Amino acid sequence: MIAGTPDPVAGSHDPPPAGVWNIANALTLLRIALVPVFVWLLFLDGTGWRLAAFGVFAVASVTDKIDGDIARARGLVTDFGKIADPIADKALTGAALISLSVMGELWWWVTAAILVREIGITVMRFVLIRRSVIPASKGGKLKTMLQVIAIGLYLLPGPLDYLRWAAMGAALVVTVGTGVDYVVQAWRQRGAAKTA
Repeated sequence: MIAGTPDPVAGSHDPPPAGVWNIANALTLLRIALVPVFVWLLFLDGTGWRLAAFGVFAVASVTDKIDGDIARARGLVTDFGKIADPIADKALTGAALISLSVMGELWWWVTAAILVREIGITVMRFVLIRRSVIPASKGGKLKTMLQVIAIGLYLLPGPLDYLRWAAMGAALVVTVGTGVDYVVQAWRQRGAAKTA
């Protein structure tokens, strides 16, 4: 190598880590901001308001897919996003489930079972965040998709009871199953940390 010529290996640098303030995280925060708007519309009387609530829920749900795609494509994945994204999902779906139960349209035990799992996993993530971050798994993404579909069917007016029950049943099974999977992952990480 000629003296004074920069070493291509030594001169190369890894890209700087993504900052917290980026478009992907902004979409996550937008999803959280839409939650009270959705709930307000849902409790207004009339089919038009019900469809408006469905529309806001659909838009908020779509941002979950968009912010994840943007974060991965542009290298904007951050620890904040890994935590805030599932919290935004839980805020939206939790508000929908509780509202539907308050309105007498969804059994409370279903809402309770899903929320216990969601809150439990969220608390577990915060406990583990100092040591490691458990990102959303494929099963977790399937769970979110099934919950969104089931809630969407409950929000739409019309005689869709059998579809609603089937979709919510599938969402409930996957929700509980992925919750168990996250607990197993956390336990394995805890064991690995002790032996390290």
